[in-house]
Amino acid sequence: MSLVDDASLYRNPIIDADVPDPDAIRVGDRFYLVASSFHRAPGLPVFVSDDLVEWDRIGYALVRNEPAEWFALPRRGGGVWAPSIRHHDGLFHVVYPDPDQGVFVVSAEDPAGPWSPPRLLLSGLGVIDPCPLWDEDGRTYLVHGWARSRSGRKNVLTVIPVDAGLITTTGPAVDVIDGDRLDGFTTLEGPKFYRRDGEYWIFAPAGGVATGWQTVFRSRDPFGPYEHRIVLSQGDTAVNGPHQGAWVDDGEGGDWFLHFQDRGVYGRVLHLQPMAWGEDGWPVMGEAVAGGPAQPVLQHPSPRGGRQGLRTLARPDDFAGGVPSVNWQWEANPDAEAVVLPDAKAGDTRGMLLRGSPDGGDLRALPRVLSQALPGRSSTASVDVALVDAERGARAGIAVLGRAYVWAGLRRVEQGVEAVVAVRDQDDPHERVIARTPVDAAEARVTLETDAGAGVSASVDTGSARIVVDPQFQAVEGHWVGAAVSLFAAHPHGAVETIARFEDFDITTGEG
Repeated sequence: MSLVDDASLYRNPIIDADVPDPDAIRVGDRFYLVASSFHRAPGLPVFVSDDLVEWDRIGYALVRNEPAEWFALPRRGGGVWAPSIRHHDGLFHVVYPDPDQGVFVVSAEDPAGPWSPPRLLLSGLGVIDPCPLWDEDGRTYLVHGWARSRSGRKNVLTVIPVDAGLITTTGPAVDVIDGDRLDGFTTLEGPKFYRRDGEYWIFAPAGGVATGWQTVFRSRDPFGPYEHRIVLSQGDTAVNGPHQGAWVDDGEGGDWFLHFQDRGVYGRVLHLQPMAWGEDGWPVMGEAVAGGPAQPVLQHPSPRGGRQGLRTLARPDDFAGGVPSVNWQWEANPDAEAVVLPDAKAGDTRGMLLRGSPDGGDLRALPRVLSQALPGRSSTASVDVALVDAERGARAGIAVLGRAYVWAGLRRVEQGVEAVVAVRDQDDPHERVIARTPVDAAEARVTLETDAGAGVSASVDTGSARIVVDPQFQAVEGHWVGAAVSLFAAHPHGAVETIARFEDFDITTGEG
């Protein structure tokens, strides 16, 4: 039997979809992982696993981005950047940065929630990628990086004392590692803080998201000086980066490292590397564990003998109870009016009723848009769309959404309803309608197919009329995120609000 056919092996990426800036811990026999969410809400997705290979989303640590009024519209590139998750004194803590405000903390007894409202631990522009550490001496520290776009500095890691409850700082900040003093180092960021064998360890990537490597720093003192070693780089593999992540022990004598790879339109996909501690006290990762070069493995025996299943995040949804499942996020803070709950007394409880946003003609600006991460392989997404209440100019459909987008669906016009496929490239001043045709129904089955190269084709089927279009559209990543499969409804400014119905969302992938 070949290695690729061996069910005891996992293949990388273990999640071939956007899981930006992952961090993970083990508590008891289970593993918990969080990731960046940027402008989307709810934010800070929380995943759980029994074997480090199969991950299930169990909820979100952040109900909405704050301040709520600012994030009522999509603030692409803002919001929640790289978080960390830790468990201390019976509580889970997620510490996350908003580069325009500072470092926040949310806490919970149960990782499935409820989580506390966010509290500001450290204010300041450009303070990013925070991670706390409680040591055996009862002291607590926070390490973080810097974003030049906000602070004017980067390539520096800073440690600051904080209280054990992550409420306030307790001492001055100290720059402990200056990447400009290290040969070839640029964009040192994403630090994770650990304590092992009496030493302080900082795991941090450098060199850039798509082109860098993973470095480990160690010191006898949290404020340094630190020595360092590069422990994982691309080598002769196709795994560029490899970028920031988390060291996790499996509770059975094994050590592992989770990190991401930037796949552009498909986002920051999740990899799992074997890890071990060498005789000289430094960790080794990837192929180096078996004596090879310090580069990522493409497949490896699974921790705990787990069997790998679906490697993407997008999931079908029947909108049970008239609401979207946990797999969706809004492109801006959710509002109470966005989803119209079904009226059981009226006898019509099919699907989800979405109230549209005022439409300026650009899907990227609409807040009432639901998204799931685009699978990192060829996929087909389809949904039933109906214009329930809609005046002229109202539209609803499904899109592949990033810095550019394509959408397919229905639009009400003066003569009735038409099926539409339209695109908007990054620099287009307006949408370009690729195809339209009058239809005799205000409902349709709409399908978008994405090939392995991220080209998208579309079809709209109303039963009596069908259009199939290849708009020559190439999907494009978003701002710090991959492209998404999105559902939307919209109406012209000043018009009566549109209500669209979505039913039977399905998504399939070419697993391989």
